[in-house]
Amino acid sequence: MKIFVGGLPGDIDETDLKEMFELYGDVRSAIVIKDRQTGKSKGFGFVEMPNDTEAKETIELLNGVKMLGKKIAVTQAEDNARSSSNNSGNRSFNNRPPRRY
Repeated sequence: MKIFVGGLPGDIDETDLKEMFELYGDVRSAIVIKDRQTGKSKGFGFVEMPNDTEAKETIELLNGVKMLGKKIAVTQAEDNARSSSNNSGNRSFNNRPPRRY
């Protein structure tokens, strides 16, 4: 199960995030999303746990917990396929004629 973690303090990295979640079960991956230009954390990340039962329990335990003074939000991540299917009828804009000025 993929888990969204929001409200992360800026100095938390992937190792910290993975270690925190490993206290509650097996972690396949952990990533902190960073700004491309500055390389600084955007304050959120994703953790993937292979065991759904452990993942759900971890979400319940960690959602709303304070981490270095910041309250974090921990929820099940939305599936990209589901959100892209709601893309206003899945219209493709690549085939439209060039704009004339």
